[in-house]
Amino acid sequence: MTTSVLVVDDSALMRRALRTILTGPGPAWNGEFEVHTARNGADALDQLGRLRPDVITLDLTMPVMDGLSCLAEIMARQPTPVVVVSSLAERYTQVTVEALELGAVDYVVKPGGTASANLEEVAGELVTKVRAASCAHLRRTASGRTPKMPSPIRGTAPRVGWICS
Repeated sequence: MTTSVLVVDDSALMRRALRTILTGPGPAWNGEFEVHTARNGADALDQLGRLRPDVITLDLTMPVMDGLSCLAEIMARQPTPVVVVSSLAERYTQVTVEALELGAVDYVVKPGGTASANLEEVAGELVTKVRAASCAHLRRTASGRTPKMPSPIRGTAPRVGWICS
């Protein structure tokens, strides 16, 4: 079964590199991923309903609409597993915590900055996390509602609940 992935990044170089990692020779070279791209958060939201991707990779620093604003809209409109792919996504930084609280499933740090030529360094990690995200489903209560889970770091902030089954 093919997993539909929407890659959201303002850099054409990064979109091309992420597409190559997910579709070209390398850790995922088996036709597992069908990759679509968006130039920024607003473009991603325009494509969201039409594409209905299984997973979204999302940069945080973009013009027109940044990643955190886009992530909040994705979770409000059509909750979809999101893997943040950003140079800002260092472990436990405020922006990473905020992305996880808004509903991101995981994150991958771009090595070497925003337009990293070294993305192949994290290719295996990216493929593994996109695969894991593709199995994530919203955790629902008996009434069918999605519960707000406490943040593992702050303790009380709302967070979308994802589980793999």
